Amino acid sequence: MPTTLCFDFGNTRMKCAVFTDGTLQQQAVLGADPEQAVSLLLDQFQPTRTILSSVIDHPPGIEALLRSRSRFHRLDHSSKLPITTPVSKPDSIGADRLALTAAAVSLFPGKNNLVIGLGSAVTYNFVNKYCEFLGGGISPGMEMRFRSLHEFTAKLPLVKPDWNLPLVGYDTRTNILSGVILGMAKEIDGTIGAYEEKYDNFNVLMSGGDAAYFTGRLKKEIFVDPDLIFKGLYAISELNA
Repeated sequence: MPTTLCFDFGNTRMKCAVFTDGTLQQQAVLGADPEQAVSLLLDQFQPTRTILSSVIDHPPGIEALLRSRSRFHRLDHSSKLPITTPVSKPDSIGADRLALTAAAVSLFPGKNNLVIGLGSAVTYNFVNKYCEFLGGGISPGMEMRFRSLHEFTAKLPLVKPDWNLPLVGYDTRTNILSGVILGMAKEIDGTIGAYEEKYDNFNVLMSGGDAAYFTGRLKKEIFVDPDLIFKGLYAISELNA
């Protein structure tokens, strides 16, 4: 059965998903030596195809390695996509955003889709029912907000995310938790509401490492899939085979 390795190099982690015969089988996080990790994955799975989405300056040897041992595709604005990108500078669109919107179109064709990515940054990615990716918005992610409160003040501590947080904080830590996480939830609710006022037949998808913190705190029913970016990468890999 054909195997495809889908690599997602983000600001926080470098990850890989293994697809066999179109089904996601497992995932791996690359360690301190990503080039060696990629080589080991190639040895283990011997993929027919590989695809890479990267928003960082990754080691250049990785692409050469993937190209030498598979049919390799580097995702960018010139790739064959299930969406069009009628924006002023398509070359400036992050590869991760292209993959998220490609997944939305594959899962929910013929609908207006707002795809929210919750990673190092929060990205709002809107693709309309004509499969046009119109853009969206970018705001600081959850960890970035925690870190900024610590790094740009003299005494506020660096707080780690926690599921259990009060509306009314009773000490510095819980005040920060409430402000960051509940504040983000209200931001997301407000952004969804603004899109709903403008577009009908509306669908919302959410993905990313921080998505689980918000699934029970939002007003609208949302399709949550932590593997959305990988499913989009696989769909694009199939188009560019």
